[in-house]
Amino acid sequence: MDFIIVAIDGEAASGKSSTARMVAEECKLLYVDSGSQYRALTHHCLNLGINPTEPEKLESELVSLPLKTEIRGYQSHLSLPRGVLEQSQLKSAEVNRMVSRFAALPGLRKVLLSYQRRLPKVARENRFNGIIMEGRDIGSVIFPKADYKFFLEANSNARTLRRIKEGLDDAIEVRDHTDKTRQHSPLVCPPDAIRINNTTISLEEVVNLICQQIGL
Repeated sequence: MDFIIVAIDGEAASGKSSTARMVAEECKLLYVDSGSQYRALTHHCLNLGINPTEPEKLESELVSLPLKTEIRGYQSHLSLPRGVLEQSQLKSAEVNRMVSRFAALPGLRKVLLSYQRRLPKVARENRFNGIIMEGRDIGSVIFPKADYKFFLEANSNARTLRRIKEGLDDAIEVRDHTDKTRQHSPLVCPPDAIRINNTTISLEEVVNLICQQIGL
């Protein structure tokens, strides 16, 4: 069978991670959470005392930073010199507040773009049927020629409740505005993506819809 690339984009708390993780397990795809990669680099920069107001300093640090991949089950994890960060580090209050500001910086996005585009090779080498990556610019920028593109959405009330259940305190509307209005790689729905509104349907239903589309 042919190796496939699946892109899942959507707003904050639209169910991208849960959906992509389950589809990966159902279809033997390598799951990539691009959001955790931005969080990892945000945490790294904050630990070094680098602020998003210092783009030149940030780019100088990240250009020489070795980015490796560790695979656990069906999921790939970005490994920095000190290893893979814990969820408590990736989703700390400080990272929650700052990640969208760091993610808007072209220097950081350029470093991750190069890394992310190498991941299909990693998936092939580890004998996955393909790769499924979720984020906010996967189908529009990272893999514009992906075999399948999906865009998940839900109303703001549903997404806010999901965030609260995750124990996160970032404001959905603020994050949406930042993602959609940033100059570099803003959040958009690719014209060839299949839109799925999951406000009132279950996670399992969304997963089934996607698995039917990709035929694995």
